Amino acid sequence: MQRILAIIEREMRRYLRSPALIFIALVLPLGQLIILGNSFGGKVQDVRLAMVDEDRGPEARRVREALQSVESTAKTFQVVLYQTEGEALRDVHSGRVKGAVIIPPEFSRMVYSDNRPRLGLLLDNTDAFISSAISQSLSGLVTAFNSPSVESRLPQQIALEQVELYPYVPYMQYMLPGAITLAMFVSVMIGGGMAYIDDKSRGVHEAYLVTPITKFELVLAMNIAGTLKAAAGGLSLMVLGSLIAGVGTTFQPLHFLSLSVLVLFTSFAFMTMMSAIVARISNPMIPRAIFGVLNTLLYFPSGAIYPVEALPGWLRAITRFDPFTYAIDGFRGLLLRGTSIGPVLGDIACLAVFGAIMLAINTLLFKRTL
Repeated sequence: MQRILAIIEREMRRYLRSPALIFIALVLPLGQLIILGNSFGGKVQDVRLAMVDEDRGPEARRVREALQSVESTAKTFQVVLYQTEGEALRDVHSGRVKGAVIIPPEFSRMVYSDNRPRLGLLLDNTDAFISSAISQSLSGLVTAFNSPSVESRLPQQIALEQVELYPYVPYMQYMLPGAITLAMFVSVMIGGGMAYIDDKSRGVHEAYLVTPITKFELVLAMNIAGTLKAAAGGLSLMVLGSLIAGVGTTFQPLHFLSLSVLVLFTSFAFMTMMSAIVARISNPMIPRAIFGVLNTLLYFPSGAIYPVEALPGWLRAITRFDPFTYAIDGFRGLLLRGTSIGPVLGDIACLAVFGAIMLAINTLLFKRTL
């Protein structure tokens, strides 16, 4: 135990003497949280929407007034009047407007005669977010038009009553679990994988090999030290990110303890995975390339930015073996749903099993000789 503690102490001292590395490990996830959290998930506003009124009847006037009402309240779009459909179509193609509402001739007469009145909508669907916002807004407007002015005393239509269990979750809060896991992953890359390769190239491992320490003790010591470094980065980002995103439940004592347990097991899983990957690598350029691939392969499909349920089947299968997936699911339960540690014990168990398997592989791959 003394030999293991000596190596852990050496690794932690080295880590604390490099504040620049600690700073870099926090800047990337924190910057991603702030920039992406404010860039995505916001409400689409002030989109230029063309309107062509070829009817100019009373029902067409109602449509124009409804569009202007949306423009002044929800501010989803800015209505720009056009004389002809051709002019509107040309500007949709050129990108000057994102869509065009066409009120066809005889629209009012068709409404009064119940002769299937229709509105046309031309969309620039190269931007799915904006086109979806326009489509949803106009669909709601059409639904309101189709509702009868006098409701039946005994309505026969099915109504959906929606109940939201949790308060509104801004996208920055949605991204916080991913930012915390990314902070631990970056800490593992810098303080674990790269430090391991650097020690090997500078001959530090040669000094370890002349001591009576066993292979397992050496591997365990380096993984514990890397786990502590990553946990420090994860806890720091969790505190800073919760303050920025406005997640107050983080600082409740029992809740903070549950989050700390999840941070520790996530750090252990990441560190043992990284150690197993670099166990037989000596070239310092290879880990840098591997880390970039791992970041893309493990982080983005894990549900950190986009739901796992929206992924294709083959990519969803990869997430079952991805430690990021279980970490983010656990953090999302604790941070956003405010659950206790009980519902996330399954995620913690998966991370623990994954870490134990990676530790065993790392021990088998580690060379006790030069």
